[in-house]
Amino acid sequence: MPRIHHPSPLQPGQTLDLTPEGARHVQVLRLQPGDTLTLFGDPVVGGEYDATVQRMGRSDVQVHVGAHHATEREPVRTVHLVVGMPANERMDWLVEKATELGVASIQPLMTERTVLRLKGERADKKQAHWQAVAVSACEQCGGNRVPVVHPVRTLQEWLHGASAPPASAQRGVLSLAAGAQGLRQFDDQQPLWLVLGPEGGLSPQEEHTLLAQGFAATSLGPRVLRAETAAIAALAAWVL
Repeated sequence: MPRIHHPSPLQPGQTLDLTPEGARHVQVLRLQPGDTLTLFGDPVVGGEYDATVQRMGRSDVQVHVGAHHATEREPVRTVHLVVGMPANERMDWLVEKATELGVASIQPLMTERTVLRLKGERADKKQAHWQAVAVSACEQCGGNRVPVVHPVRTLQEWLHGASAPPASAQRGVLSLAAGAQGLRQFDDQQPLWLVLGPEGGLSPQEEHTLLAQGFAATSLGPRVLRAETAAIAALAAWVL
């Protein structure tokens, strides 16, 4: 059954118009009045709802909301990825795969070695694009909690901003330094904030800054992985 994201409170028995993105998805699938689908994205209740297409307009779709199902497919272990953005389409791939694995949030970072330089309107458009990629991935994989893709930040902006982890949170930074320990050093019953660099990794100064802030040097083994590979490998090792 098609799954459509609808990020507003839902209630059985109500009739509503899908978002423009949701309507476009339904039209691409060529659904007709009477066809059924699944809605998810209620920010309060969560879960998913049965729904039936009532009317198909040229650019809008009206549905009737049915029963709620308290279905959640999120991993037991929570991880927030803080990613030095890889270049080209690799960030799109990273967001998609991280969403499929159940990442809680993604913070794109512009670090010293980041090839992709974003600011202003271009950064806003990229954030919106990546958030749409996360929505699409949830529609495909069955997740009912879309991870937040935060606005692009520099490392210092993130450390002092609203999306930074609480002081008491467990925090790691992927590192090739001698003495870096594996993910087993963390309590898997508590959320983890994990920072990783772009192509070429974080600079020595950036890694020093994070270690001074209480981030634990974290290793994925002796091999040097690409930035996007490292993100997915760490996430899979933590949540699966």
